[in-house]
Formats: sequence, structure tokens, C-alpha cells
Amino acid sequence: MRNDGRERSDPARWPVADVASPKAPYVGAMTWRKGLFVHWPIDPEALRPHVPDQLTLETRDGRAWLSVLPFVLADAGLRGTPSLARISITELNVRTYVRHRGDPALYFFSVDVDNPAIGETIGRATRLPVYTARMSLEDDGDRIEFSSERQRSETGDPARFVASYRPTGETFTPRTGSLAYWLLERRRFYAPSGRGVVAAEIAHGPWPLRPADATIRENTMFAANGLPTPSDDPVVHYCGRLPIWGSIPRRLPDA
Repeated sequence: MRNDGRERSDPARWPVADVASPKAPYVGAMTWRKGLFVHWPIDPEALRPHVPDQLTLETRDGRAWLSVLPFVLADAGLRGTPSLARISITELNVRTYVRHRGDPALYFFSVDVDNPAIGETIGRATRLPVYTARMSLEDDGDRIEFSSERQRSETGDPARFVASYRPTGETFTPRTGSLAYWLLERRRFYAPSGRGVVAAEIAHGPWPLRPADATIRENTMFAANGLPTPSDDPVVHYCGRLPIWGSIPRRLPDA
């Protein structure tokens, strides 16, 4: 992505319905690249104890959802900075879906990155649950091969995710009311921070999704985060590229 210090669009100009009303300015800018969404339904009673009391675990048709997302976070940095001041990292997220005071949001259990220095910096600056992992993402033009192995996990279990994936169909925008829209079109996120919870806003256009073919060869991310492991088959989507803006995380008041 070319970056000359000017963003191609401004989230402040988007319709209010497309962007959560921010409590903090969008200071960060980045681009999602070559990402896979892998979503599993799960019993909400099994997942509820792992979500802070301040947040309501959200369900759809009686099921909660857990997701694992491998991708490249490219050209990440402060808004308005030139490309030389930006970084690119490979990332792996584990998340679920919540509400807080009526607003739909994401809740991150873990954020794994492939750069120890960047991971430590992000963790200190944002207070997010950031870990360092050995990662590889290779695209041969046909399939993307992704692997991640965290050096340490909170439970002592190995934290590994290995997958092969590729887009298989035409790009589409999630239809309002669809499962894809429910899972993806959220403009806030929450994450654990010590004994508390941090929150931040994100802004972006609608996700340009494609159907995907994915083979999950290994996934111990749920056990590594102390979470129940889903038993049903996942729903998968692919996104090749999407610019994103974000605010600085802030700490929520204790419940």
C-alpha cells in the first residue's frame, strides 16, 4: 500500500451509522491484509465465565461465538505519518462478541504478534493482552500458508495455530442482519488489562469479504487462553485488504 502521509478516506466523514461514536480520537492508522476469519459457535454458558462482568456476552440464535483471525497488519502507525514511520507485523487474534451499555463490540482474549519489540511496545502503550509468537505467512498466489507458535501461554499449554486458506468466490459486502454482518460489523473492542478492562474504538468501511476454503491443521489457541474448545465446524471468510483507524485504548471503570 502506498502511503504518503495522507489517508485515502477520512472516518470522520463517514455516515454516523457506519462508525461508532468515538470517546477518543482516531490516532492510529493501519491496513488489514490477507486475513482469514474463522468463527465457531459455542455454548454461551461455557464461555460466559471467561468474559468480564462489565460486558454482556452476546449470542445469536442461542449460541455464542469464538473466532481466530490470522492476518498481516500493514502500514501501522500514527495517522498522517509517512510510510517510513510505519510498521508491518503478522498477527493472530482470539475474540468473542459482547455488548456494553447497548453497543455491540468485540472482546479480545489474546493478540499474538511476530515481533518481540513491537509486541512489548504495543502491550505497554495499549495495555492489551499482547504476546510474542513465531509466525509465518506465505502466499504463493494460490494458497496462503499461516503458522503461529507462542513462546509462552497463561495456562502453560502450547499456543499454536496452523492453517492453509484461499479465497474462493466473488467479493461481497455483508448484508445487514446476516451472520457475517453480526460477526464483523462492530466498531468497538474490549480486552482484559490486569484485573480490569480496556476499551477502544475502530473505524473502517464495510468489510469486502470473499468466501474461503480453509484447512485448520492445528489449533490450540482456545486451551492456551483457558477457553472451552468448540466442537462444531467453523464459518470462514477471507478479506484481502481494508484500511482501519483506531483510538488509544482507555480503561473502563470497575463494575
